[in-house]
Amino acid sequence: MEIKNITIIGGGTIGTALGNTLAKKHENEILILSIEKEVINSINETRYNAKYFPNIKLSKYLKATAEENILSQSDAVFLAIPSIVTVDYVMKLSKYLKPGTILLNMAKGFSRDHKTITESLESKLSNPVCSFKGPTFARELINNLPTAFTIGSKDKSHFTLFKKLFEDTPIHIDFTTDVQGVELLSILKNIYAIATGIVDAHFSSPNLRFLFLTKAFNEMKDILIKYGGKEDTMFKYCGYGDFCLTALNDLSRNRTLGLLIGKGFFTNNISDKVVLEGKIAVGVFCEEISKSKSISGKYPIIAELYRVFNEDYDISKFVNRVINHN
Repeated sequence: MEIKNITIIGGGTIGTALGNTLAKKHENEILILSIEKEVINSINETRYNAKYFPNIKLSKYLKATAEENILSQSDAVFLAIPSIVTVDYVMKLSKYLKPGTILLNMAKGFSRDHKTITESLESKLSNPVCSFKGPTFARELINNLPTAFTIGSKDKSHFTLFKKLFEDTPIHIDFTTDVQGVELLSILKNIYAIATGIVDAHFSSPNLRFLFLTKAFNEMKDILIKYGGKEDTMFKYCGYGDFCLTALNDLSRNRTLGLLIGKGFFTNNISDKVVLEGKIAVGVFCEEISKSKSISGKYPIIAELYRVFNEDYDISKFVNRVINHN
């Protein structure tokens, strides 16, 4: 198999940045499939995505469309839309997918049925479904700065395909057959980024920060293994790298939510205005874990976060409750 025609579903920041990066090679046909007419017109008519990157001129080889039937020509489809709508949207378009077209999920969250996106799609489609996640801010990628992704695929032949695709781009990739692990880590890192934000809002202490990060990393590992992921995946770009990027950088929305909570500015109105996968994932994981055991026993960080989101909680006690738990 050879990848020639590529569709990126979603004309937001990461979809545009990825599409522009690949289009600059001019070795593949790159199309952004979007439901936003203003984005499509802006890209095609001015070579700018005025809504998301108004100051970045895009490659002349990058095009956008609303025509869903272009999927019938696609060899690979990157899914760069919010997790909560990904599965429904792909199933709506599934009649256009040709056999063998590879789907690569970039969304970092659960589907509506509380499964990972890849689990959900694999149960409904015969196409190969991969995971594509890593420590990448779209703003840096579109400015041609080196960045990284992990490709999770059960088919090892995909590794050679995508290594060739990303040659001579600023994108560096590593691989794993642990698709479930890649998906889980992309969800867990948002949860623990919120918690890190709460800690940093209360203390400007490198000692405490890295004490807490160690506890968080270990708790992530335990949950990863519990739900079928492999420990080695923690040390791929999708694991350690993406967790650190999301937990420690103020461009991260989930870290910012934690800072707001820690400073006492959090309201449900704030979180409901943006897609915050970490807040949603806290509820999903806590409900699942609680079916089999007391969540606060083995997973104190996620247990405290659940209380933050669902109880009248004294946030000043969060840090001590977490770090003093044995």
